[in-house]
Amino acid sequence: MSDRFEVWPGRAYPLGPAFDGTGTNFALFSEVAESVDLCLFDDAGEESRVRLEEVDAFSWHAYLPNVGPGQRYGYRVHGPYDPDEGIRCNPRKLLLDPYARAIEGDIDWNPSCYSHDLVHEGAVNLEDSAPHVFKSVVHNPHYDWGSDRSPETPLHETVIYEAHLKGFTRCHPDVPEALRGTYAGFAHPAVIQHLLSLGVTAVELMPIHQFVQDHYLLERSLRNYWGYNTIGFFAPHNGYASTGQRGEQVNEFKAMVRTLHEAGIEVILDVVYNHTAEGNHMGPTLCFKGIDNRAYYRLVPKAPNFYYDTTGTGNSLNVSHPHTLQLIMDSLRYWITEMHVDGFRFDLAATLAREFHEVDRLSTFFDLIQQDPVVSRVKLIAEPWDIGEGGYQVGNFPALWSEWNGHYRDTVRDYWRGEPSTVAEFASRLTGSSDLYQNDTRRPFASVNFVTAHDGFTLRDLVSFNQKHNEANGESNGDGESHNRSWNCGAEGDSDDPEILTLRAQQQRNFLATIFFAQGVPMLLGGDELGRTQKGNNNAYCQDNELSWVDWSSIDEPLLAFTRWVIAFRRDHPVFRRRRWFHGRPIRGTVDIGWFKPSGRSMTDKDWAVSHARSLGVFVNGTAIQTPDERGRSITDDSFILLFNAHSGDVRWTIPGEYGTAWRMVVNTARLQPETDPPEVAGRITTSARSVVVLQASAG
Repeated sequence: MSDRFEVWPGRAYPLGPAFDGTGTNFALFSEVAESVDLCLFDDAGEESRVRLEEVDAFSWHAYLPNVGPGQRYGYRVHGPYDPDEGIRCNPRKLLLDPYARAIEGDIDWNPSCYSHDLVHEGAVNLEDSAPHVFKSVVHNPHYDWGSDRSPETPLHETVIYEAHLKGFTRCHPDVPEALRGTYAGFAHPAVIQHLLSLGVTAVELMPIHQFVQDHYLLERSLRNYWGYNTIGFFAPHNGYASTGQRGEQVNEFKAMVRTLHEAGIEVILDVVYNHTAEGNHMGPTLCFKGIDNRAYYRLVPKAPNFYYDTTGTGNSLNVSHPHTLQLIMDSLRYWITEMHVDGFRFDLAATLAREFHEVDRLSTFFDLIQQDPVVSRVKLIAEPWDIGEGGYQVGNFPALWSEWNGHYRDTVRDYWRGEPSTVAEFASRLTGSSDLYQNDTRRPFASVNFVTAHDGFTLRDLVSFNQKHNEANGESNGDGESHNRSWNCGAEGDSDDPEILTLRAQQQRNFLATIFFAQGVPMLLGGDELGRTQKGNNNAYCQDNELSWVDWSSIDEPLLAFTRWVIAFRRDHPVFRRRRWFHGRPIRGTVDIGWFKPSGRSMTDKDWAVSHARSLGVFVNGTAIQTPDERGRSITDDSFILLFNAHSGDVRWTIPGEYGTAWRMVVNTARLQPETDPPEVAGRITTSARSVVVLQASAG
């Protein structure tokens, strides 16, 4: 112990470090602890320990005058070590503060990082882990936000861009070398300009909470690139900081958010509250395990030495425990109020609904979100599945939530590769998936529509590979999804066949048109607009290299131009981003939506059931959209006809006269670019094989 520090009783709340300008309050929850040491480290790595004598409601606390920003610290928790009872206290292990706002260093996977002996699992490991693990860091919470405010783009007007913060700028030639792959690099004017030129309204950043580099990956000279291995739910990942790790990463993140807000772009974080980086019973002791294992993790009821795992990572957070729920809610509020983020995408969100064993969408976690005056007001997006029993929950989340619509992804992929019996479901996905969301009062923007995401093929690879090619991951191509619903257009991988390359480019335009002309919230995978490839790797989680990084030296300029056009077209025409559902009822004498066959006749129940159908015509009425804006004003727009042809041959269409007789062809995906001088169309039109044609009502 040390008498170097003056110690006051301090406060039990808030948990974590709280610097007030003259000193720092430290508070740590542990119900199982018998005593707790606060460990302070100087610049030479020398450790001083302060016994926390005060404990209120299982919060161990003290106030240390003259201890402030930049101070490295950790905890040692004294208590029983009895894995058979689910208790794993071991004061020889230095533990991160679960509420640390900044974290320095990394873990080097020395055997001391484990509480058990690696040779004799049942024996306790008494080696000191302090030289080999992260250190928590006190930071100064003050930051001059100026006039920063969230753009607060309504969901139905939102266009999401999913991006990896490091990979997006790691090879960007206009970003200074020292800033590439960092928060500051993502805020660089060249990056902001690209996002603005696309017309996206929100970036969804893959995990930026402090995460761990997995031992088994490092042994194979690989790295945890995606970051779905969180250890610090309040700390921005130190590896993405260009300015330092002693708290500087916090302000660098804030500056990035402020810059994006100034450009009118929201920041959504991909968050991983379903598990941590400590793994299963064979994993390291870095934080939660050593503080209060039974409180933070779900354990197997009849064998608490083992972890109940619905995530595939070794453990699941115990969301039925009030202090674990408090940790998650405190973290969410912190990122909103202190870091100014605008929303969250929850990884494997079905796990958060597992209050006991089954998935329950009315679990305590969702009740807390619903009533929270801060968290309930931001964008909430669920990845609505996990790997546990009954874990696929698309369409089953509460009213406040939007969801990654896996049905949309699968249906659209199947439609454009010519699978049978897809037209009826394709129509449902195109109109917002009312079969999934309408009955529980949700709107079309409950559906986040995507064809590609970080997990799977890129858009270019989706049209270039029939099979995954994950050999670089070192798992004999056994990892990743095998059923990709992809089509290589006639050759596997790279090709110099002009016909194949033309078809691949056209299929990419088809996918983009389908995403941005569908009702709901469109999401674009970062780099898809540039023609990014991962060489057929559909599980690049461990590829922190050129395979995953965006290659700015190889840009598909026609594809980029088309992407910009289709996003702008959606923005300019509110009929493609309605706030309410289509009803098929007349508006000013004409239905709000109509479906027809190439013959011009309306679709019948029998037609919807035809398995070999590959073409579908859609009329959308924009003359009086029954979706008032935020001020209650009625919105008017042009009307449109969309002709989808997934056949391998051309299709001749008759345009139904009841929808109008004067049309202009504004886009035809069989051509490289939209029409600069849209030709008039009347009565009949032929669409090329595998193409989308959009007709806009003409005043003529």
